[in-house]
Amino acid sequence: MPAPRVKPRAMMTLPRRPLLLAAVLLPLAARAQGSPAAVIEGFHATLLEVMRNAQRLGVRGREQRLRPAMQAAFNLEAMTRISVGPPWAQLQPAERQALIRAFSDWSIATFANRFDGWSGESFQLVGENPLQSGDRLVRTQLVRPRDEPVALNYLMRESGGAWRVVDVYLAGTVSELASRRAEFTALLREGGAARLEAELRRRTETLLRG
Repeated sequence: MPAPRVKPRAMMTLPRRPLLLAAVLLPLAARAQGSPAAVIEGFHATLLEVMRNAQRLGVRGREQRLRPAMQAAFNLEAMTRISVGPPWAQLQPAERQALIRAFSDWSIATFANRFDGWSGESFQLVGENPLQSGDRLVRTQLVRPRDEPVALNYLMRESGGAWRVVDVYLAGTVSELASRRAEFTALLREGGAARLEAELRRRTETLLRG
C-alpha cells in the first residue's frame, strides 16, 4: 500500500516526537533485518526459489544461484577451519586458502545437488535459542506435503557485526561438520592439505554432473 502524501505545510507542523521516535526505531529495524533468524529466512527464500526452478536451472544453474546467497549467509572460512579441526594450526596460509576455496565450492555444490526439485515444500522458522557461547541456534523445518517435516537447524555466530552460519544440524542434531572431521583428518594424514583439497575438488565435480 503506497504511503499517503503529506503536503509541505503539514510537514512543517509535524511535532518533533515522531521524528525522535523514528530515529530510535530505524536502527532497531535495521538490526532486526540482520538477526540470525532473518539471515536464515533470507537464505531459505533463495533456496526455495532455486528448488521451484530446479529442473530449468539444472545443477550448475542452481549452484550459480546459490553461491552468492551462501557466501552471504554462511561463514565458509570458519566452517572449513572447524571441519579440519586441530590440524588447521599446522597448515601454511596458502594451504588454508586453497582448502577454504575447495570446501566452499563443495558446500555450495552439495546444496545445489541435494535440493534438486520442488513438490510443494516450504521452510518454517521454529525458533531461535541463545547459547552460553554467545552463538545462536536457529531452528527450522523443511515442511513436506506428503511426509513428516525434516528438522534443519543452523548454528549462527556473529563476526564483524554480522550473523552467519558456522554449522548445519541435519535431522535437528547431527552436526554436518562433526560428521566430516574424522574423514578429513584421515585424508590429511594420507597426503596433507593437497590430498584433502583434491578430494573436495573431485567430489564437487561429481556433484555438479548431477
